[in-house]
Amino acid sequence: MLKIIDKYILKRYLGTFFTMLLLFIPIGIMANLSEKVDNMIENKVAFLAIMGYYGNFTIHMGYLLFPLFLFLSVIWFTSKLANKTEIIAILSSGISFTRFLRPYLIGSTFIAIFFFVIGMFVLPDASRKYNEFIYNQLHKGRKDRETGEVFRQLNDNEFIYASSFDSKNQSAYNFTLEHFEGSQLTHKISASKIQFRPKDSVYRLTNYVLREIGEHDDVIIKKRRKDTIFNFELDALTPVKYIAETLNYPDLIKFIEKEKRLGSASVNRYEVVKYKRWSIPFSAFILTIIAVAVSAMKRRGGMGVNLALGIALAFIFVFMDKIFSVMAEQSGFNPLLAVWLPNIIFGILAIFLLNRAKR
Repeated sequence: MLKIIDKYILKRYLGTFFTMLLLFIPIGIMANLSEKVDNMIENKVAFLAIMGYYGNFTIHMGYLLFPLFLFLSVIWFTSKLANKTEIIAILSSGISFTRFLRPYLIGSTFIAIFFFVIGMFVLPDASRKYNEFIYNQLHKGRKDRETGEVFRQLNDNEFIYASSFDSKNQSAYNFTLEHFEGSQLTHKISASKIQFRPKDSVYRLTNYVLREIGEHDDVIIKKRRKDTIFNFELDALTPVKYIAETLNYPDLIKFIEKEKRLGSASVNRYEVVKYKRWSIPFSAFILTIIAVAVSAMKRRGGMGVNLALGIALAFIFVFMDKIFSVMAEQSGFNPLLAVWLPNIIFGILAIFLLNRAKR
Protein backbone atom coordinates (compact mmCIF):
# COMPACT_ATOMS: atom_id res chain seq x y z
CA MET A 1 0.00 0.00 0.00
CA LEU A 2 1.30 3.44 -0.93
CA LYS A 3 2.04 5.80 1.97
CA ILE A 4 1.67 9.58 1.83
CA ILE A 5 5.38 9.99 1.11
CA ASP A 6 5.13 7.45 -1.75
CA LYS A 7 2.25 9.31 -3.35
CA TYR A 8 4.02 12.63 -2.93
CA ILE A 9 7.25 11.48 -4.62
CA LEU A 10 5.43 9.44 -7.26
CA LYS A 11 3.27 12.42 -8.21
CA ARG A 12 6.37 14.62 -8.56
CA TYR A 13 8.19 11.86 -10.49
CA LEU A 14 5.49 11.31 -13.12
CA GLY A 15 4.42 14.95 -13.27
CA THR A 16 7.94 16.30 -13.86
CA PHE A 17 8.74 13.63 -16.44
CA PHE A 18 5.64 14.15 -18.59
CA THR A 19 5.90 17.94 -18.24
CA MET A 20 9.49 17.86 -19.46
CA LEU A 21 8.49 15.53 -22.31
CA LEU A 22 5.67 17.85 -23.37
CA LEU A 23 7.96 20.88 -23.19
CA PHE A 24 10.84 19.46 -25.21
CA ILE A 25 8.88 17.67 -27.95
CA PRO A 26 7.50 20.97 -29.39
CA ILE A 27 11.07 22.31 -29.42
CA GLY A 28 12.12 19.24 -31.42
CA ILE A 29 9.18 19.74 -33.79
CA MET A 30 10.10 23.39 -34.38
CA ALA A 31 13.75 22.47 -35.03
CA ASN A 32 12.69 19.76 -37.48
CA LEU A 33 10.17 22.04 -39.18
CA SER A 34 12.75 24.81 -39.68
CA GLU A 35 15.00 22.28 -41.38
CA LYS A 36 12.34 20.79 -43.67
CA VAL A 37 9.92 23.67 -44.30
CA ASP A 38 11.55 24.70 -47.60
CA ASN A 39 11.40 21.12 -48.83
CA MET A 40 7.73 20.84 -47.84
CA ILE A 41 6.85 24.04 -49.71
CA GLU A 42 8.86 22.97 -52.76
CA ASN A 43 7.08 19.59 -52.91
CA LYS A 44 3.66 21.13 -52.09
CA VAL A 45 3.01 18.76 -49.20
CA ALA A 46 -0.58 18.83 -47.92
CA PHE A 47 -1.20 20.33 -44.47
CA LEU A 48 -2.91 17.16 -43.15
CA ALA A 49 0.07 15.07 -44.30
CA ILE A 50 2.41 17.39 -42.39
CA MET A 51 0.25 17.14 -39.26
CA GLY A 52 0.28 13.35 -39.54
CA TYR A 53 4.04 13.39 -39.98
CA TYR A 54 4.61 15.41 -36.82
CA GLY A 55 2.24 13.17 -34.88
CA ASN A 56 4.40 10.20 -35.85
CA PHE A 57 7.53 12.29 -35.26
CA THR A 58 6.37 12.88 -31.67
CA ILE A 59 6.00 9.15 -31.02
CA HIS A 60 9.28 8.31 -32.79
CA MET A 61 11.43 10.92 -31.03
CA GLY A 62 9.63 10.68 -27.69
CA TYR A 63 10.39 6.96 -27.48
CA LEU A 64 14.07 7.38 -28.40
CA LEU A 65 14.66 10.25 -25.98
CA PHE A 66 12.46 9.30 -23.03
CA PRO A 67 15.33 7.76 -20.98
CA LEU A 68 17.19 11.08 -21.10
CA PHE A 69 14.09 13.13 -20.25
CA LEU A 70 13.39 10.73 -17.39
CA PHE A 71 16.97 11.02 -16.12
CA LEU A 72 16.99 14.82 -16.20
CA SER A 73 13.50 15.15 -14.71
CA VAL A 74 14.41 12.91 -11.74
CA ILE A 75 17.57 14.95 -11.13
CA TRP A 76 15.54 18.16 -11.37
CA PHE A 77 12.83 17.42 -8.83
CA THR A 78 15.05 15.36 -6.48
CA SER A 79 17.56 18.24 -6.36
CA LYS A 80 14.70 20.56 -5.41
CA LEU A 81 13.74 18.18 -2.60
CA ALA A 82 17.35 18.10 -1.41
CA ASN A 83 17.77 21.89 -1.53
CA LYS A 84 14.64 22.32 0.59
CA THR A 85 16.08 19.75 3.06
CA GLU A 86 12.99 17.57 2.51
CA ILE A 87 15.15 14.49 1.92
CA ILE A 88 17.05 15.10 5.16
CA ALA A 89 13.73 15.34 7.00
CA ILE A 90 12.49 12.10 5.40
CA LEU A 91 15.63 10.16 6.25
CA SER A 92 15.78 11.65 9.76
CA SER A 93 12.30 10.29 10.48
CA GLY A 94 13.71 6.75 10.36
CA ILE A 95 13.03 5.94 6.70
CA SER A 96 16.00 4.18 5.10
CA PHE A 97 17.42 5.32 1.77
CA THR A 98 16.25 2.02 0.22
CA ARG A 99 12.71 2.71 1.44
CA PHE A 100 12.98 6.28 0.16
CA LEU A 101 13.87 4.86 -3.24
CA ARG A 102 10.70 2.72 -3.47
CA PRO A 103 8.33 5.31 -5.07
CA TYR A 104 11.04 6.08 -7.65
CA LEU A 105 11.18 2.39 -8.61
CA ILE A 106 7.37 2.22 -8.77
CA GLY A 107 7.37 5.24 -11.10
CA SER A 108 10.14 3.81 -13.28
CA THR A 109 8.22 0.53 -13.52
CA PHE A 110 5.14 2.38 -14.76
CA ILE A 111 7.22 4.35 -17.29
CA ALA A 112 9.10 1.24 -18.45
CA ILE A 113 5.88 -0.75 -19.02
CA PHE A 114 4.24 2.18 -20.80
CA PHE A 115 7.13 2.66 -23.23
CA PHE A 116 7.62 -1.09 -23.60
CA VAL A 117 4.08 -1.35 -25.00
CA ILE A 118 4.69 1.74 -27.16
CA GLY A 119 7.92 0.26 -28.54
CA MET A 120 6.44 -3.15 -29.28
CA PHE A 121 3.14 -2.19 -30.90
CA VAL A 122 2.71 1.59 -31.46
CA LEU A 123 6.18 2.74 -32.51
CA PRO A 124 6.50 0.40 -35.55
CA ASP A 125 3.52 1.90 -37.38
CA ALA A 126 4.58 5.43 -36.42
CA SER A 127 8.12 4.76 -37.70
CA ARG A 128 6.79 3.40 -40.98
CA LYS A 129 4.62 6.47 -41.62
CA TYR A 130 7.42 8.79 -40.41
CA ASN A 131 9.98 7.32 -42.84
CA GLU A 132 7.55 6.95 -45.74
CA PHE A 133 6.63 10.63 -45.46
CA ILE A 134 10.31 11.57 -45.74
CA TYR A 135 10.93 9.39 -48.80
CA ASN A 136 7.61 9.86 -50.57
CA GLN A 137 6.96 13.55 -49.84
CA LEU A 138 10.34 15.18 -49.22
CA HIS A 139 12.83 13.09 -51.19
CA LYS A 140 10.97 12.61 -54.44
CA GLY A 141 13.22 11.52 -57.29
CA ARG A 142 16.22 10.88 -55.09
CA LYS A 143 17.94 7.57 -54.52
CA ASP A 144 17.73 7.70 -50.74
CA ARG A 145 16.53 4.13 -50.62
CA GLU A 146 19.41 2.75 -52.64
CA THR A 147 21.53 0.17 -50.84
CA GLY A 148 25.07 -1.04 -51.30
CA GLU A 149 26.19 -4.49 -52.39
CA VAL A 150 23.64 -7.30 -52.22
CA PHE A 151 24.54 -10.95 -51.67
CA ARG A 152 21.85 -13.47 -50.78
CA GLN A 153 21.40 -17.20 -50.67
CA LEU A 154 17.94 -17.83 -52.11
CA ASN A 155 17.84 -21.57 -51.34
CA ASP A 156 20.17 -24.57 -51.13
CA ASN A 157 21.17 -24.21 -54.79
CA GLU A 158 20.94 -20.54 -55.81
CA PHE A 159 22.82 -17.38 -54.89
CA ILE A 160 22.13 -13.84 -56.02
CA TYR A 161 24.45 -10.83 -56.19
CA ALA A 162 24.07 -7.17 -57.21
CA SER A 163 26.46 -4.24 -56.84
CA SER A 164 23.61 -1.91 -55.78
CA PHE A 165 19.86 -1.98 -55.33
CA ASP A 166 17.17 0.71 -55.59
CA SER A 167 13.91 -0.43 -54.00
CA LYS A 168 12.07 2.69 -55.19
CA ASN A 169 12.65 1.78 -58.86
CA GLN A 170 12.56 -1.97 -58.20
CA SER A 171 15.92 -2.40 -59.92
CA ALA A 172 19.41 -3.74 -59.24
CA TYR A 173 22.69 -3.33 -61.11
CA ASN A 174 25.45 -5.78 -62.10
CA PHE A 175 23.12 -8.63 -61.27
CA THR A 176 24.30 -12.26 -61.04
CA LEU A 177 22.44 -15.48 -60.25
CA GLU A 178 24.44 -18.67 -59.76
CA HIS A 179 22.92 -22.17 -59.60
CA PHE A 180 24.80 -25.03 -57.94
CA GLU A 181 24.18 -28.75 -57.79
CA GLY A 182 26.07 -29.76 -54.69
CA SER A 183 29.40 -27.96 -55.01
CA GLN A 184 29.27 -27.83 -58.82
CA LEU A 185 28.23 -24.63 -60.63
CA THR A 186 25.78 -25.64 -63.40
CA HIS A 187 24.75 -22.28 -64.84
CA LYS A 188 25.14 -18.57 -64.26
CA ILE A 189 22.91 -15.65 -65.30
CA SER A 190 24.30 -12.12 -65.38
CA ALA A 191 22.95 -8.72 -66.46
CA SER A 192 24.03 -5.11 -66.17
CA LYS A 193 20.57 -4.27 -64.80
CA ILE A 194 17.51 -6.15 -63.56
CA GLN A 195 14.17 -4.43 -63.03
CA PHE A 196 10.85 -5.79 -61.87
CA ARG A 197 7.90 -4.82 -64.07
CA PRO A 198 4.70 -5.06 -61.98
CA LYS A 199 2.42 -4.68 -65.00
CA ASP A 200 3.65 -7.94 -66.54
CA SER A 201 4.93 -9.55 -63.29
CA VAL A 202 8.28 -10.26 -64.95
CA TYR A 203 11.90 -9.23 -64.52
CA ARG A 204 13.56 -7.36 -67.34
CA LEU A 205 17.28 -8.06 -67.69
CA THR A 206 19.49 -5.70 -69.71
CA ASN A 207 22.64 -7.13 -71.39
CA TYR A 208 21.54 -10.63 -70.43
CA VAL A 209 24.13 -13.44 -70.42
CA LEU A 210 23.42 -17.09 -69.65
CA ARG A 211 26.41 -19.36 -69.19
CA GLU A 212 25.72 -23.12 -68.92
CA ILE A 213 28.70 -24.97 -67.53
CA GLY A 214 29.46 -28.14 -69.51
CA GLU A 215 31.85 -30.95 -68.79
CA HIS A 216 34.14 -29.90 -71.63
CA ASP A 217 32.63 -26.76 -73.15
CA ASP A 218 30.40 -23.97 -71.87
CA VAL A 219 27.31 -22.75 -73.68
CA ILE A 220 26.92 -18.96 -73.68
CA ILE A 221 23.70 -17.21 -74.68
CA LYS A 222 23.60 -13.41 -74.94
CA LYS A 223 20.65 -11.07 -75.41
CA ARG A 224 20.43 -7.31 -75.23
CA ARG A 225 17.19 -7.57 -73.26
CA LYS A 226 15.24 -10.48 -71.81
CA ASP A 227 12.01 -10.70 -69.79
CA THR A 228 11.81 -13.68 -67.49
CA ILE A 229 10.37 -14.96 -64.20
CA PHE A 230 12.32 -15.71 -61.01
CA ASN A 231 11.09 -17.34 -57.80
CA PHE A 232 11.96 -14.36 -55.62
CA GLU A 233 10.71 -10.83 -54.95
CA LEU A 234 13.33 -8.21 -55.65
CA ASP A 235 12.20 -5.72 -53.02
CA ALA A 236 11.86 -8.44 -50.37
CA LEU A 237 15.43 -9.56 -50.96
CA THR A 238 16.87 -6.16 -50.07
CA PRO A 239 14.44 -4.29 -47.82
CA VAL A 240 14.86 -0.60 -47.11
CA LYS A 241 17.13 0.26 -44.19
CA TYR A 242 14.32 1.19 -41.80
CA ILE A 243 12.22 -1.96 -42.39
CA ALA A 244 12.99 -3.47 -38.97
CA GLU A 245 11.77 -0.32 -37.21
CA THR A 246 8.34 -0.68 -38.86
CA LEU A 247 7.59 -4.22 -37.65
CA ASN A 248 5.92 -5.16 -34.39
CA TYR A 249 7.89 -7.61 -32.26
CA PRO A 250 6.40 -10.94 -33.47
CA ASP A 251 6.75 -9.88 -37.12
CA LEU A 252 10.28 -8.63 -36.45
CA ILE A 253 11.31 -12.06 -35.11
CA LYS A 254 9.93 -13.78 -38.22
CA PHE A 255 11.58 -11.21 -40.49
CA ILE A 256 15.00 -11.71 -38.88
CA GLU A 257 14.73 -15.49 -39.20
CA LYS A 258 13.91 -15.12 -42.90
CA GLU A 259 16.82 -12.73 -43.41
CA LYS A 260 19.17 -15.21 -41.73
CA ARG A 261 18.04 -17.96 -44.11
CA LEU A 262 18.65 -15.63 -47.06
CA GLY A 263 22.15 -14.79 -45.83
CA SER A 264 21.43 -11.09 -45.40
CA ALA A 265 24.41 -8.89 -44.49
CA SER A 266 22.06 -6.61 -42.48
CA VAL A 267 20.98 -9.16 -39.85
CA ASN A 268 23.04 -7.42 -37.14
CA ARG A 269 21.27 -4.13 -37.85
CA TYR A 270 17.88 -5.80 -37.48
CA GLU A 271 18.91 -7.58 -34.27
CA VAL A 272 20.05 -4.27 -32.77
CA VAL A 273 16.48 -2.98 -33.32
CA LYS A 274 15.07 -6.15 -31.74
CA TYR A 275 17.19 -6.01 -28.61
CA LYS A 276 16.60 -2.26 -28.15
CA ARG A 277 12.88 -2.97 -27.80
CA TRP A 278 13.86 -4.51 -24.43
CA SER A 279 16.92 -2.52 -23.39
CA ILE A 280 15.49 1.00 -23.79
CA PRO A 281 12.56 0.50 -21.36
CA PHE A 282 14.86 -1.32 -18.91
CA SER A 283 17.24 1.66 -18.87
CA ALA A 284 14.50 3.60 -17.02
CA PHE A 285 15.35 1.69 -13.80
CA ILE A 286 19.11 2.22 -14.08
CA LEU A 287 18.91 5.91 -14.96
CA THR A 288 16.38 6.54 -12.18
CA ILE A 289 18.68 5.00 -9.54
CA ILE A 290 21.68 6.98 -10.81
CA ALA A 291 19.67 10.21 -10.89
CA VAL A 292 18.45 9.77 -7.31
CA ALA A 293 21.93 8.82 -6.04
CA VAL A 294 23.49 11.85 -7.73
CA SER A 295 20.90 14.45 -6.70
CA ALA A 296 19.70 13.31 -3.25
CA MET A 297 22.63 15.03 -1.53
CA LYS A 298 22.48 18.78 -0.94
CA ARG A 299 25.50 20.34 -2.64
CA ARG A 300 27.18 23.69 -2.25
CA GLY A 301 26.64 24.55 -5.93
CA GLY A 302 22.93 23.77 -5.67
CA MET A 303 20.80 22.30 -8.42
CA GLY A 304 23.11 23.54 -11.18
CA VAL A 305 25.89 21.15 -10.16
CA ASN A 306 23.50 18.19 -10.17
CA LEU A 307 22.08 19.14 -13.57
CA ALA A 308 25.56 19.61 -15.05
CA LEU A 309 26.61 16.19 -13.78
CA GLY A 310 23.35 14.67 -15.03
CA ILE A 311 23.73 16.15 -18.52
CA ALA A 312 27.32 14.87 -18.69
CA LEU A 313 26.24 11.36 -17.72
CA ALA A 314 23.34 11.51 -20.18
CA PHE A 315 25.65 12.41 -23.06
CA ILE A 316 28.04 9.60 -22.11
CA PHE A 317 25.12 7.15 -22.09
CA VAL A 318 23.90 8.30 -25.53
CA PHE A 319 27.46 8.24 -26.91
CA MET A 320 28.09 4.70 -25.68
CA ASP A 321 24.73 3.50 -26.97
CA LYS A 322 25.43 4.95 -30.43
CA ILE A 323 29.03 3.69 -30.61
CA PHE A 324 28.20 0.12 -29.65
CA SER A 325 25.17 0.03 -31.97
CA VAL A 326 27.30 1.16 -34.92
CA MET A 327 29.94 -1.43 -34.03
CA ALA A 328 27.30 -4.16 -34.11
CA GLU A 329 25.82 -2.94 -37.41
CA GLN A 330 29.13 -2.42 -39.23
CA SER A 331 31.27 -5.22 -37.81
CA GLY A 332 31.01 -8.64 -36.24
CA PHE A 333 30.40 -7.27 -32.72
CA ASN A 334 27.66 -9.23 -30.95
CA PRO A 335 24.37 -7.23 -31.25
CA LEU A 336 23.01 -8.47 -27.90
CA LEU A 337 26.16 -7.39 -26.07
CA ALA A 338 26.34 -4.11 -28.01
CA VAL A 339 22.79 -3.11 -27.06
CA TRP A 340 23.00 -4.14 -23.39
CA LEU A 341 26.58 -2.99 -22.67
CA PRO A 342 25.61 0.66 -21.88
CA ASN A 343 22.98 -0.66 -19.43
CA ILE A 344 25.51 -3.04 -17.88
CA ILE A 345 28.15 -0.32 -17.44
CA PHE A 346 25.66 2.20 -16.08
CA GLY A 347 24.11 -0.54 -13.93
CA ILE A 348 27.48 -1.05 -12.22
CA LEU A 349 27.75 2.73 -11.84
CA ALA A 350 24.24 2.81 -10.33
CA ILE A 351 25.19 0.20 -7.69
CA PHE A 352 28.34 2.15 -6.79
CA LEU A 353 26.54 5.49 -6.52
CA LEU A 354 23.63 3.96 -4.61
CA ASN A 355 25.96 2.42 -1.98
CA ARG A 356 27.75 5.76 -1.67
CA ALA A 357 24.45 7.63 -1.28
CA LYS A 358 23.32 5.26 1.49
CA ARG A 359 26.38 6.17 3.53
